[in-house]
Amino acid sequence: MGKQRTRTNRLPGRAAVGLTAVLWCLCVFECLPAQEIVLRGIPAAAVTEEKESGYAEADNYEALSAGNVSAAASAESALTLNAQSAVLMDADTGRILYAKDADTPRPMASTTKIMTCILALEYGGLDDTVTVSSYAASQPKVHLGAPAGHSFRLEDLLYSLMLESHNDTAVMIAEHIGGSVSGFAEMMNQKAKELGCENTWFVTPNGLDAASEDADGTERQHSTTAGDLAAIMAYCVWQSPKREDFLKITQTQNYYFTDLEGKGSYSCCNHNALLNMMDGVVSGKTGFTGGAGYCYVSALEDGGRRYTLALLGCGWPPHKTYKWSDARKLFGYGTDRYEKKDVFQEPEFAPLTVTDGLPESGDLSEQAQVELTLNLDDEDKTFPVLLKEGEQVLVRKKLPDTINAPVRRDAAVGQIEYVLDGTVIRTYPVYAAEDVPAITWKWCAGHILELFLP
Repeated sequence: MGKQRTRTNRLPGRAAVGLTAVLWCLCVFECLPAQEIVLRGIPAAAVTEEKESGYAEADNYEALSAGNVSAAASAESALTLNAQSAVLMDADTGRILYAKDADTPRPMASTTKIMTCILALEYGGLDDTVTVSSYAASQPKVHLGAPAGHSFRLEDLLYSLMLESHNDTAVMIAEHIGGSVSGFAEMMNQKAKELGCENTWFVTPNGLDAASEDADGTERQHSTTAGDLAAIMAYCVWQSPKREDFLKITQTQNYYFTDLEGKGSYSCCNHNALLNMMDGVVSGKTGFTGGAGYCYVSALEDGGRRYTLALLGCGWPPHKTYKWSDARKLFGYGTDRYEKKDVFQEPEFAPLTVTDGLPESGDLSEQAQVELTLNLDDEDKTFPVLLKEGEQVLVRKKLPDTINAPVRRDAAVGQIEYVLDGTVIRTYPVYAAEDVPAITWKWCAGHILELFLP
């Protein structure tokens, strides 16, 4: 009985100590500053705001030089072009290498049809049956001339569209894919927005001069900018999931087909003269209207370097060849002056402090930290950029001083930016490499009880 009484007296005393400790822990925890309970990642806006409270932005810049660039770069001179607007673009990064009035909206004539073609490829099937409507049959020359009611395979019509630039074919395709010309124009404008082409407005699928009202009721001409048009071409040739079909069509020299009824036969010839005149040209589309003048958009690949160019208002009759000479000058400018250099750097990250985080050791006297990573596979650790002599790519880390617990593994906590000429040309998210739980009252209670209650 005595031993039993002694034991029952001892247990309440130990429990009381544990309970007191838990209550003390709760009081301390409640006095901690309020923190986010769950961290799913820091948005870009939040990261930017952290600059004043922890970013040593200048210290995080690392310069990469252009390396060995051809001697032609040192002899750079201004280009004399006939086009009212012109752009040469690095197709991989979207960086504009040369510009002449690049942001002025202008009519673009049949260069419109690169957007018509890529949307048809992405939303239609090559074996789709397309029937000629009376509206399509009424389109002006240049046209296929098929009577209303005749039917074609969509693939055949895409050769008619891109090689001969038939206006009625463009309407047939638009009606088939978008339900109507206006419905297809909405698809074209939506795609342009997705590609970042804010100064482009499509009204027709064939590029004939026209106007329509936008969502604000403002009348806008069918138009684009040289910069936007070059970006659309880069998408068609190298980024679209249907890029191989696009290239197959636009690289074909001659094509022959019939309607599905077998009543008419048609032949097409490619009018992109540079496809045979210049090495490296992989695609292109010409255009002309009275309002647009001669226009041209093209893509070139040379030794791993990828360029797109766009020319708007490049002369009027009889100066049909101006676009070829301007294109040669622009492509020559790019190939003579720019070399490709892989500027990717494997960054070194110091562990990031985690506020109110639980250290891995469980010792609260230590500061919780989390390791950081880009979480890239080896094949993704490359970033080729076109650089000319004297150009440098700056690499900067955009990371906060601390983040709040809990931290989830693979949560985005900041970013790495590659900057050229003051413009961010690529960003890589920085991720937490491990979980860091938060110190909670439940953990405190459990830890104290472990210490006092065996």
